[in-house]
Amino acid sequence: MRLTRRYLVTGRVQGVGFRYFAADCARREGLHGTVRNLPDGRVEAVADGDLESLSRFEAALWRGPSRARVDDVVSEDLAPLGLADGFAIR
Repeated sequence: MRLTRRYLVTGRVQGVGFRYFAADCARREGLHGTVRNLPDGRVEAVADGDLESLSRFEAALWRGPSRARVDDVVSEDLAPLGLADGFAIR
């Protein structure tokens, strides 16, 4: 069963390669979706995949790349979007 989740990551997550880190992790997990910087300094990721892959992806978001400092990751389930075109950085 495929699920879609939105993640909001706060901390020092812009200007440290976080989007590229997240996209790489998502691609390794076979997830589809997007990741982008928000004007308020957070990073937003929307990912579509199976529950186990999404759980591993969330754990990776909590770690982040070496220069990042992740203070919080909030996730919410979305209506399935049926994303199937890879994982894009925006």
